[in-house]
Amino acid sequence: MLDINLIRENPDLVRQALLKRNMDPAPVDDVQALDLERRTLLNKVEALKAERNRVSKEISQIKDPAARQEKIEAMRLVGDQIAALDEQVRGVDERLRELVAGLPNLPDESVPEGKDDHDNVVLKTYGALPEFDFTPLPHWDLGPALGILDFEQGVKITGSRFYVLNGPGARLQRALIAWMLDLHIRQGYTEKYTPFMVKSDVLFAAGQLPKFGDNLYHDAEEDYWMVPTAEVPLTGIHMGDVLDEAALPLRYTAYTPCFRREKVSAGRDVRGIKRGHQFDKVEIYIYCKPEDAAREHAKMVEDARQTCELLGLTHRVIQQCSGDLSFASHITYDLEVWAPGCGEWLEVSSVSNVGQFQARRANIKYRPSDGSKPQFINTLNGSGLGLPRTLIAVLETYQQPDGSVRVPEVLRPWMGGLDVIQAEKK
Repeated sequence: MLDINLIRENPDLVRQALLKRNMDPAPVDDVQALDLERRTLLNKVEALKAERNRVSKEISQIKDPAARQEKIEAMRLVGDQIAALDEQVRGVDERLRELVAGLPNLPDESVPEGKDDHDNVVLKTYGALPEFDFTPLPHWDLGPALGILDFEQGVKITGSRFYVLNGPGARLQRALIAWMLDLHIRQGYTEKYTPFMVKSDVLFAAGQLPKFGDNLYHDAEEDYWMVPTAEVPLTGIHMGDVLDEAALPLRYTAYTPCFRREKVSAGRDVRGIKRGHQFDKVEIYIYCKPEDAAREHAKMVEDARQTCELLGLTHRVIQQCSGDLSFASHITYDLEVWAPGCGEWLEVSSVSNVGQFQARRANIKYRPSDGSKPQFINTLNGSGLGLPRTLIAVLETYQQPDGSVRVPEVLRPWMGGLDVIQAEKK
């Protein structure tokens, strides 16, 4: 959430930020109008309360019962006015909060302008595109041929865009998750196991509600929401907390299944397991002081990139343009891996510095060691990495001419020593 003082004192900056995001700047005018209305009402309330306090002191000095009663009745009317104005202030406060909550984060000055992901900037590519002396299969052919990926069972159990991983395929998915968590622990993150369902105020804190409510799965009876990413519960862990400066930075990692209503146009990214309503992801998350955010962001990008490198996947780092930035992001770098069977780059991580945007929504602060007033903290988040796209890249990169798949060396300890996935002999 943006600071209301920023909108009040520098509205043109916010307007320019919205324009850079290709958004209508008109909501800034609405916020200014409501903010002015709120302050006008508060001035009236304070004036009436001051009058009531002054007259109350006078009443105690009035000897004439009739005159005293007249003043009491007059103050009763003033009290009614105050109550009515207080109710108006609450209504304006609510509308103002909704408007401010609907404004996205301001893009960093370094974010390139653009309309959508086609305008993102490739910063660096690591590794050459793998070459094969045979035609590599896409995972939607390779997986079923190996017997490790079953689309029909997924449809039978739930519906379209669901699937079942079998045997070594399921184990490979689990190996990726376990290996990534252990890697992030070695990189300095503390593992968290969080609930896979959260309350609505946690989703608001993370910037998911109210904007993305239609994309989330909700149990209305309990008001529980299935998490779209571990970023959400990792934000909620410290909601309302004041952290000690000496404890910072706090670096967390967590695995969760993720649940999102994927609304994709027919024919776009619908083949295979690239997009689904349920998927697994390992998240990395950092709480730090604002002045340390750039350094922590660079660390997080490198930590996620190292994950791709250790898996032996050709990958690249991309800076998101203004039109592709997420609602809460201040600046974001994407990691994409090459999937040779699909013949395309697949996004496996978005590593974002969100500034104090989530901290304001979640009321998370830190207490400076000099004893000064608590300040809003900075949060950062990223995938390290997202599945199943990482699984897709592994399968397609390590496939062999006979249709088998070599297991990346770093994953073999989690595969019981299995080094090749082969189709079962019939």
